[in-house]
Parts: sequence; structure tokens; C-alpha cells
Amino acid sequence: MTDLVIGNVHPWGGQPVDLVIENGVVAKVSDVSATGPADHATAARTYLDGGGRLILPALSDVHLHLDSSCLGLPVRRYTGGPGRWGRIMNDREHWRSAERTVTERASFTLAVAVANGATRIRTHAQVDADSGLDKLEGVLAARERYAEVADVQIVAFPQVGILREPGVVGLLDAALRAGADLIGGIDPCEIDRDPVRHLDAVFLLAERHQVDVDIHLHEAGELGLFTLSLILERVEALGMQGRVTISHARCLASRLPGVAAAIARLAANEVAITHAAGGNGWELPLLELAAAGVRVGVGMDGQRDFWSPYGNGDMLDRAWQLAFTNGFSGDAEIEHALAIATWGGAGVIDRRLGVLDRLGLHPGFEPGDPAEFLLVEALSPTEAVMDRPAERTVVHRGAVIEVDTALEGFEWPGGKGR
Repeated sequence: MTDLVIGNVHPWGGQPVDLVIENGVVAKVSDVSATGPADHATAARTYLDGGGRLILPALSDVHLHLDSSCLGLPVRRYTGGPGRWGRIMNDREHWRSAERTVTERASFTLAVAVANGATRIRTHAQVDADSGLDKLEGVLAARERYAEVADVQIVAFPQVGILREPGVVGLLDAALRAGADLIGGIDPCEIDRDPVRHLDAVFLLAERHQVDVDIHLHEAGELGLFTLSLILERVEALGMQGRVTISHARCLASRLPGVAAAIARLAANEVAITHAAGGNGWELPLLELAAAGVRVGVGMDGQRDFWSPYGNGDMLDRAWQLAFTNGFSGDAEIEHALAIATWGGAGVIDRRLGVLDRLGLHPGFEPGDPAEFLLVEALSPTEAVMDRPAERTVVHRGAVIEVDTALEGFEWPGGKGR
């Protein structure tokens, strides 16, 4: 492996430094060299002139649906019925007529995400009686195509439930044997109306395949807190601390009296939270979660798919949305939103990384940290979030990467090329 020196960069907008990277991790952080780039250049070491740019930990998209994305294709008129079930059925009715294959759509969306600076990704891949393993296979192919430029986890995701249709448990089992990394679940009360059997299936598959769990929990209010308590009971009984993620966790946005106790229990069991920076009653209590030491990440969710016309493949844009929907205006708060979109998500994927347990943390630049970075032309993290500069340099596993996003038939979101 050729090592790398990144010279004259400002981590999180701080003082300028040189970063020495060896074997894919930060080896040394030092004051900017007085002797210039030639001092660092050797046969085994590449020099990247940071030019005084801002450097951040790479972006992390930890709640993505590559299989449903239609990013880069013409926006369709929404045809779904009301509510979550109407959106689920709209996807089922139309995904085969999405102009391009799952592999092609997932590949383009993944390429855009990585080119924008997201090198760590967790995506869900729908597994159900209608699509079988087709969507999973498309996402697996996309992951393989971009294996050198991004680390991608795949959740076998039963979007239509586990119990409503025959054979789904067997399909989920096959998905995990085929290469999915985690087992998913969804709204055990509202979708399957049998939370005990639903969670039995999820945790049985997790034990059988020795994988982690990531459960979508859209259920709001008291119902959501009840379901969350059932999940936490499983974590405690099975000793799965640190191995479970709750996606969305809308019930935590309710401000009900039971939320504080739920947050404390999440922290005690090292259960992570991921979400999509939604507003209108989906705003999570980010500062309370941080104070409790709960790992929190964010993602683009579905993008211009049969659920929603939103999404552009840019996690820096999603950091802006996270700050905006939570009413953040101070620099420390905006930087925290950015930290969630970078290091926070990385910590969901790799629980060995430190937790964002308070405002003002600037992780990612200590010796031993993974060399996953994003360089942009900005004076501060707040400026980077507000302006989302188009020109970006991405470092993955200690090497500068470039991504081919010129997939025929797709257009870069907004008409811009990276």
C-alpha cells in the first residue's frame, strides 16, 4: 500500500496541519511542514496538497434504499395511495417499470453518493414475496462494482412485513446466505400486527447467521414506545448490546413522558439510531440522545423513488436538512449535525469508534482513526453545510479516489457533474 500525506488542511476548520496516513489509518498529525511538499515525498508515499482547505471525516449514509432509488432518471408523478401502506404498495406496483434495472439504478445512486463524499454506507434491500431476492441481487451487484471506493453494508429488509405473506422468513434466510450483512424488520405492530412473532423471526435469524439487526420503527407515540420496549427486552435477554439499530424511531420525537427513560435504556444497551432528517413530527431529540451517549447516524433514505420525489445523493445536503429541521443556528449545533452525518454514521457501522456524546467534538483526526476524509473549499464546518461546495476530494482507506458516475441514461442531480 502506498501511504499518503495530506498537507495544509484544516480539520473541522481548526489550525492547519499535515496528516500522515499509513496502512489506511492516521499515523501522525503535525503542524504544516516548514520545508514544503518535497519533505514528504518518497517512493512509498504520495503527497496531496490540501491548499488550506477544510477537511472532515468522510460522509456516512447509514439509512439508504439503493434498491428503490430512481436518482438520475426523470421524476415521475406520484401515484401512491395515502399513508405508509399506500407507498409500500405503490413501490410494489411500479418497481419493475422504473426504466432501468435495480442493478443500474443502485449503481448510479451509489456512485453519486461516493463521489459526493460518502464512503461508508448502510443500505436496505427489500426482500418479499413479490420481488424475492431480485432487489438484493441488484444491490449486491452495485456494491461489488464500487467495492474499491466504498464500504457498503446491506440489510435484508422485509418492507411488506414478515408474517403477512407466506415464505418471507425463508427468503430472509436465503438473503443472509446470499450476502446480506444484517437482518431487518419493520413496524411489528402496525404492519404485521403481531410484534412477538415478528421479533421472534428477526432475532432468530440474527442468531442463526450471527448478524446484527436494523429495524424500521415508524410507529409513533405510545405504540412506538411500546414496540421499542419489546425490542430492548430482546436485546437485554439475548445479550445483543451494541448489535441493534432502530431506524427512524419516530416515537422518540413524541416528547411523551416515557421518552427520557427510553433514551436511557437505548444508551445502556448501546442501541444505535438512524434516521432521515425528517420534519413535521419526525425531528429526533438529537441533543438529548447525544448527552445520553446514544450513537446516531443519518441517511438519504429513498431517493426520487416510488415513495418520494426528494433526494440528491449528497449527504452534505442532508446535514443541512438535519440542521434546518431541528432549528439549529449556532455553529456548535450545526457542526453537530455535520458530525452526525460523518462520524456519527461511521460509529453506527463500527461501534469501536467514539460516540458523539456532546457538542463541540471534532473526531476523526487522532492517530489510529480510519483515513476516510472529505476535503472542500470552506472556512468552517458551518460554511461547508450552508454552501455544500461542488468541488470535493474524497479519501477512502488512505487513498484519493475518483468515481465513474457517467452511467449511460442517467443525469447528475441538478444537471451538475462532479
